[in-house]
Amino acid sequence: MMPSETLWEIAKAEVEKHGSSGGEGDGLEIGEKSVFFIGSKNGGMTTIILRCLDRDEPPKPTLALEYTYGRRAKGHNIPKDIAHFWELGGGTSLLDLISIPITSDTSRTFSLVLVLDLSKPNDLWPTMENLLQATKSHVDKMIMKLGKTNSKAASEMRQKIWSNMQKDHPDHELIDPFLKPLVIIGSKYDIFQDFDSEKRKVICKTLRFVAHYYGASLMFTSKSEALLLKIRGVINQLAFGIDKSKSICVDQNKPLFITAGLDSLSQIGSPPVPDNDIGKLHAHSPMELWKKVYERVFPPKSINTLKDIKDPARDPQYAESEVDEMRIQKDQELEQYKRSSSKSRKQIELDS
Repeated sequence: MMPSETLWEIAKAEVEKHGSSGGEGDGLEIGEKSVFFIGSKNGGMTTIILRCLDRDEPPKPTLALEYTYGRRAKGHNIPKDIAHFWELGGGTSLLDLISIPITSDTSRTFSLVLVLDLSKPNDLWPTMENLLQATKSHVDKMIMKLGKTNSKAASEMRQKIWSNMQKDHPDHELIDPFLKPLVIIGSKYDIFQDFDSEKRKVICKTLRFVAHYYGASLMFTSKSEALLLKIRGVINQLAFGIDKSKSICVDQNKPLFITAGLDSLSQIGSPPVPDNDIGKLHAHSPMELWKKVYERVFPPKSINTLKDIKDPARDPQYAESEVDEMRIQKDQELEQYKRSSSKSRKQIELDS
């Protein structure tokens, strides 16, 4: 008897099936797109997704990797566009799951949304850095894999990402755009707006630099209906190709809203640090310099704290007596195996 497929194998098969159903050609105008949400733990990703889908239901904690979808009618007797929404839970603790929604097939039609909790500035940079690096690494691999079978599609994807930037933009040689559409959302603006002015300045300028460097859009939101409507418009553009907003707000005393390609390094300015101190910061790149400046103001918490995630197997809300008893037994067997292995190694060392 063949072993039954796991949930993740089934999910992965579904993603590959949807991705491969786009037909041949360059695959850039397909009626199915994917939007992958990553970000801060308890940062509000689920709330944003539910609002985009007009679902009036309380958000539930995202345990690992959640999936849902939305449809949009294009016209009479025309098949509806479908958008697949993926949400990675656990902050930076479940990076291995990134490979499930992003495959060589779906890499042609997916966008990335990074949601950062503005109310926890000390966690902001490590969360952003770890998630973007892991995702970028996997996307690069998938596009290289795609290039081996469809070099035209891979080449057009690389060219298309520069379309947000004007050809004569002064920063053309100074930035490194993410190879897929990227939107960075700062959540919990209602808490952030009460921060000290200088702290808000550091966060705003830093996020503007990071977004501009990666060719991303940047916007702040909260539970405000007006701000959520703006975010909904941006997500709908990613999911269904609705016209992109050209509005811009760079005032640090208001919620930032900057569409990709509309900012510039000259407008952002230099890192917010005294001129006589900037020379003391040894950095190998502009990104590293901004990181050092940011972390002087907001020192990151320990890696262990950032990776700390409640073990769902021990969460009371998922309690099942028979499963839990078996889990305890297996844990005890594992500990016994570790102890016996340790004794065996020591005995070998003595004998030798």
